[in-house]
Amino acid sequence: MIKLSGIEKIYDSTSGKVHALKGIDLEIARGEIYGIIGLSGAGKSTLVRCINMLERPTAGKVIVDGQDMTTLTESQLREARKSIGMIFQHFNLLSSATVYDNIAFPLKLSGTSKADIDKKIRPLLELVGLSDKANQYPSQLSGGQKQRVGIARALANDPKVLLCDEATSALDPQTTKSILDLIKVINHNLSLTVVVITHEMQVIKELCDKVAVISDGVIAERGSVLDVFTNPQHRITKEFISVLLSNDLPAAFRGNEISQDRTPDSLLLIRLVFLGDRADDPVLAKMVRSCKGLECTMLFGNLDEIHGVPFGRFIIGLSGEDEVIQSALTFLGGEDVRVEVIGYVRRSPAATK
Repeated sequence: MIKLSGIEKIYDSTSGKVHALKGIDLEIARGEIYGIIGLSGAGKSTLVRCINMLERPTAGKVIVDGQDMTTLTESQLREARKSIGMIFQHFNLLSSATVYDNIAFPLKLSGTSKADIDKKIRPLLELVGLSDKANQYPSQLSGGQKQRVGIARALANDPKVLLCDEATSALDPQTTKSILDLIKVINHNLSLTVVVITHEMQVIKELCDKVAVISDGVIAERGSVLDVFTNPQHRITKEFISVLLSNDLPAAFRGNEISQDRTPDSLLLIRLVFLGDRADDPVLAKMVRSCKGLECTMLFGNLDEIHGVPFGRFIIGLSGEDEVIQSALTFLGGEDVRVEVIGYVRRSPAATK
């Protein structure tokens, strides 16, 4: 549906050239909800604006539904953009227009008749839950209601693609969830391809099928949300995920030296990730039963779910003879469990009192 090939974007500034995008390659399948996450200045908003050519790439191709957007004239672009809706962080509503007229605005620009506009707007008002707000003005609406108006307006021209640029950043958590749920419904009911730009990993977790992590103008990591969450590879990805899923050592071990060799009173710390049915399978109990002389201490654990797939994250401490610990590692290696050996760490003195 969307294919970006070799996208470069260079800006001229008073301090010299700014290389915002550096050879971005990205494919988004029809009907996907695809998240692009990055820190401020990473290039994510520039990237999404290249999709609808609000920013012309310095180099590369932007293919949307088989059409190379970079080859179109301005008049052709105006027509092509009708199939690409966009919603923004700050809503961009007309303060002097009613909810109805804000949603109708793109249709009026294209010369649609009043009767056809009404046939389009009434179902959209119902879809976004604002049927009773049609004659109100933006100043009379909450932030979530304003964003619902923005979503309905973006859908007025029956787009095939919906671009969401930090669409929930100005909203409180409860309102954010309601907007994300609405986007899911729209994606499902209208078969839209949705591209979500955000700096919030919770948005990615709740909404998206796939994610690309952008850092300093390049894609640092990409994949399904489940794979990226449970097995992040890049430092920046781990930092984003740590906001939701702490990767810190338990407090009793923080700041202590990690060694690959056992020392007196140390535990071998291991980080485990269980997916699907394994999340509630008694793997650790089986390990202890099969490895005589092994002591296993549960130091951290939580259970969560992504797109209906349960997953568990645990940190355990193992102690015992070298051959017993090795036997435990061999056992875990034979299970459908992701295992990361952290190393031998001693408890802080205060934690042993």
